[in-house]
Amino acid sequence: MESFRSDLRGRIYPEPVDHFGRLPESVLLFIFNNIGDVKALGRCCLVSKLFNSLVPLVDSVIVRVDCVISDDDDDSSSSSSSVDNSIHPISSLFRLVFSGLLKPFQSISQFISISSSGRSASDDGDFDHNFVTHHSPTHVLKNFNEIKFLRIELPSGELGIDDGVLLRWRADFGFTLDNCVILGASSTSVRNENEEEEHGSENENNNNFGESTGDNGTIPESFYTNGGLKLRVVWTISSLIAASARHYLLQPIIAEHKTLDSLVLTDEDGQGVLCMNRDQLEELRIKPLSASSASKRTLVPALNMHLWYAPHLDLPDGTVLKGATLVVIRPTDHPIKEDANSVASALEEPYATAARMLLKRRTYCLEMNSF
Repeated sequence: MESFRSDLRGRIYPEPVDHFGRLPESVLLFIFNNIGDVKALGRCCLVSKLFNSLVPLVDSVIVRVDCVISDDDDDSSSSSSSVDNSIHPISSLFRLVFSGLLKPFQSISQFISISSSGRSASDDGDFDHNFVTHHSPTHVLKNFNEIKFLRIELPSGELGIDDGVLLRWRADFGFTLDNCVILGASSTSVRNENEEEEHGSENENNNNFGESTGDNGTIPESFYTNGGLKLRVVWTISSLIAASARHYLLQPIIAEHKTLDSLVLTDEDGQGVLCMNRDQLEELRIKPLSASSASKRTLVPALNMHLWYAPHLDLPDGTVLKGATLVVIRPTDHPIKEDANSVASALEEPYATAARMLLKRRTYCLEMNSF
């Protein structure tokens, strides 16, 4: 009778089966790598001892930062940048504008990331389940041993810009800046049907995707007198400061995770992207980083810059950019290559198309000293 009851109970309440436990570890790692998000991976550690042992072996991780706390450094600094004013009138404003920018863009001193509850680490040295609770990315990642691809996302861009203003930048770093591409526009809009009809005949008669043919690619004189030039200088230097501050903060992560092949630090607004490949990561480990004496950021080397400008740019998807500006930046000991594909690849569409269009216009060359 007892055996009958036991058999009946087994049929009604069957023993739970761990189907995940039947999967090969390689399949589970594949799943974890596709999850990527460090919060979700932290929760996976709580599922079983098997998951707890496999999560540290994940090689693709995404850290989404919830909050950024800025340094309360009241020290002001003056510009160490000087420019050869004989190159172009645009260079004369660099020293004037740069001296007032360092304090508003003091580098970030601490990332405060994930706010998610979890159990504390066990005494036997298992994976730290509390790794997703109010820690910097450096602490969040300390439990991962095999990271190859790391992406960190800030909640927003560091640069406060007015509504409607476009600002996008991408910077590649080794132990210092390798190159930077900046695209800006004083306003963006979507072309309506009436405007499309008005510009239709003009767009059909040129091969530049709606680029204005009323000028020869030169910057109008009003650009120097109505504040347009000053605004572009602010965009350029602010983007460089933001990029160098991000780079400075990545040092501990790069030093600790020697398996990294790719590191990307971006923001949810899509304002700026800092990228480092395997060679650049290794270069930073070998060569000492030069820090700015004024703030916690990497020293920006002496630079060559090429600038392109269009008062009005109609993109094929209907986006209209007013005051569109493209700036390509490299250290002075590296020549600037104006290859349309390589420059455009730094930006996402439709702004990659905008970059290709601007590259067909007249080039203005600038120089800037290290700062």
